[in-house]
Amino acid sequence: MTASVIRVALVDDQALFRAGIRMLVDSQPDLEVVAEAGDGAEALRIVRETRPDVVLMDIRMPIMDGLAATAELLRDADPPRVVMLTTFDLDEAAARAIRQGASGFLLKDADPEFLLAAIRTVHSGAAVIAASATRDLFAHFADAAPRPVPPAFDGLTEREREIFALAARGLSNAEIAAREFLSEATVKTHISRILAKLALRDRVQLVVFAFEHGLA
Repeated sequence: MTASVIRVALVDDQALFRAGIRMLVDSQPDLEVVAEAGDGAEALRIVRETRPDVVLMDIRMPIMDGLAATAELLRDADPPRVVMLTTFDLDEAAARAIRQGASGFLLKDADPEFLLAAIRTVHSGAAVIAASATRDLFAHFADAAPRPVPPAFDGLTEREREIFALAARGLSNAEIAAREFLSEATVKTHISRILAKLALRDRVQLVVFAFEHGLA
């Protein structure tokens, strides 16, 4: 195994589903399944033992569900990236998982190539959401009464606020760069500073932050 291989853990109570995902992931030269679990409690043990880079975590499982297991894992030092797996386009559990720091969620019937791309995407530090659910997810947050804007937002520069607003609308770095006449590297630097100042993990949390606080 080379250093470039992304180590993946599968957590789902359906053994047949796990077997299919394992075959798919292990067919890729840059991906490897290093652990499996059938419930959230077992997931905590195997993830802490094997230290995978990315965890595919089912939301609904016996003993401990994926939401509780993810919350536990994300409190660890240097936690893995977690992608929630769900049968539904959107539910409160998926929304809560993203609030807590999950790197996104996928539908269980996602295309194989999309699932593989999602693993690589979250490993690189970005986030991923099932495309069909994105609008519903953000509407879910927008329907609630806005929360008070935290003082940390006042610490953003004028340029950072401009880029925050564009990122909150879902524009990519390349689209923001073209719109603001900046290089993609400069946009990436601004995004990193914005995330750090607001204590956000990734762009998905940035969008959720914007909707929750009436800034979108």
